[in-house]
Amino acid sequence: MAFLRVVTRWPASSKFACATPGLHRHALDPPGAAGTALRSGFLPLTTSSAVAKSSAATAEALRGGSQTLGSRRDPLDATFDDAHAAYKSKTTWEILRAYIVYTLCSSNYLVENNMKIMKVAKAILGEKIFTAIMKSTFYGHFVAGEDQIRIRPTLERLRSFGVKPILDYSVEEDLSQEEAEKREVESSVSELGDEKVQGPPPAEMGGTMPQFHVDKTFADRRYKVSSARTYFYLNEATCERNLEIFQQSLQAVAGATYGTGLAAVKLTALGRPQLLLQLSEVIMRTRQYMTEITALTAQANKSSPDDKGNIIGKHIQPEELQQKLQQACKLSEAPVKKFLQNVTYDQEGLIHLFPWSGIIDENLELSETFLVPDMKTGKMVRLLTQLSSKEEEMFRNMIRRINVLAQTAEDLDVRMMVDAEQTYFQPAISRITLEFMRKYNTKKALIFNTYQCYLKDAFNEVSTDLEQAKRQNFYFGAKLVRGAYLEQERARAAALGYPDPTNPSFEATSESYHRTLTECLRRIKDLKDKGKPNMIGIMVASHNEDTVRFAIEKMKEIGISPEDKVLCFGQLLGMCDYITFPLGQSGYSAYKYIPYGPVNEVLPYLSRRAQENKGILKKIKKEKRLLLRELIYRISRGKIMYTPKGDYTPI
Repeated sequence: MAFLRVVTRWPASSKFACATPGLHRHALDPPGAAGTALRSGFLPLTTSSAVAKSSAATAEALRGGSQTLGSRRDPLDATFDDAHAAYKSKTTWEILRAYIVYTLCSSNYLVENNMKIMKVAKAILGEKIFTAIMKSTFYGHFVAGEDQIRIRPTLERLRSFGVKPILDYSVEEDLSQEEAEKREVESSVSELGDEKVQGPPPAEMGGTMPQFHVDKTFADRRYKVSSARTYFYLNEATCERNLEIFQQSLQAVAGATYGTGLAAVKLTALGRPQLLLQLSEVIMRTRQYMTEITALTAQANKSSPDDKGNIIGKHIQPEELQQKLQQACKLSEAPVKKFLQNVTYDQEGLIHLFPWSGIIDENLELSETFLVPDMKTGKMVRLLTQLSSKEEEMFRNMIRRINVLAQTAEDLDVRMMVDAEQTYFQPAISRITLEFMRKYNTKKALIFNTYQCYLKDAFNEVSTDLEQAKRQNFYFGAKLVRGAYLEQERARAAALGYPDPTNPSFEATSESYHRTLTECLRRIKDLKDKGKPNMIGIMVASHNEDTVRFAIEKMKEIGISPEDKVLCFGQLLGMCDYITFPLGQSGYSAYKYIPYGPVNEVLPYLSRRAQENKGILKKIKKEKRLLLRELIYRISRGKIMYTPKGDYTPI
């Protein structure tokens, strides 16, 4: 599952001219150019100190956790079988609607053909009647409303029942497969070609890595993916547009959710995918290179065989690296000396071979950064395919966009999560995200990375990044998910002939998830005992109640309380209410991912939700059973006209 996606754009509407309680008036009634921006559908991109202070102050008051009026707490039923706790936030009509929606999601024919059926229904019924029907069924169940104003009642009701929001303007581009493939192929290959300019890469640097090169068969990245949004690069202008949308999302979280919500971004929306592919390949070649370098010293340094060449796990001192290179290279040569001078290390040893911090802080040329001494010839060789000057500029633009978002998050005191994507992008995404954590997470965890636990390397990746955060002294934030690209990853690996990166079974993925979460909690407890609380923040983003129970039990076992505010839970709106609401009402930090947008523009999102529900029939059966139980209870007790009224305060 890849949830927590936030992309916000306000449709042009005169309603925004109205003063609305709880929203900053400057954002609703701006003069001059700001008013023009508003009428075009966007709130003005302002992060003034006044706005930042106002949002931060409100958020601090609401996040403070003070036990005042309305801070009711209920005992948690860890079996998640309490229908009243799950649905007391819903009207009787909403319960009946949910039951009907889940019943329809159980039909294979309807699910498989849902997009065609919706388009045909719209054509026959007309837009007005179609919209009314959708709002009464699928749209009303899975989507909170059409714009930021209309979703406010939903947000307020969620909050009164102990649940916080994650906003998502869920409009998606409806591209044909042909157009998606065309865009992806064109944007994934350098204008200088797709071959290494220096010939085939040496074996000790990984040899051929087909996973980091585009293949038309899998160019439509929506293939076998039902639970994740996909962006296809068109040009730099669309990336700038996406930047504005994401920036508006951060402002929406600061305003509409009082700063208690979250925002998420996808890096493929902010730059050319070719750059992420090439950077990912560099990272994997670097790991292979380090494995070769440390072959003679691994036993002495007691390196774990599971660290897969991650440099930070080797604990190698710069002097040891120099001795190894001495065997093959003439250290008097300027390029080799420069290479050794640029490695990043601390008292425990090497952290990075390359100056990653310079990549986000300075205008370094990528092509000239990733050079290493060949272990056999002693000559400096390039790990990165040569980039054109235009592509170098594109990379700097991508980093600039991410930096703008991170700075906006800091100004507004809003947390920003970077979504995980396919494995051929992920090494670059994680590396860039970690460096922005290092830069911005100096006082609290503002920037979060996402880890997909269906991947075999998930535990090692999280452990390595936790170690970097510890050694470079910054706050670490992570969202743990099972993952959204399982079938696609397996099919692509089999077709292109590289090792399958995914776990072989659901059980293996659960074990990976629980092992990774346990390591995070262990480190949280260790830091708490050392007087460094809140240095690590984790979101358990899962619809699996066994995983949620495991997290709760581990928290108790290790001695971490909900009030420590270091672990939270999250599920999608309209799914697994029997998990989210009992958690929020019993004092745990619980979130709902809140999609919104015009009916006609969120049809692709609704289609994906139907597909995702089809794959979790066991959960649907439980949800239907609990919905029916609550419905019968209300009818038998004469509470058909029940009006939800909560008195809970989210932690």
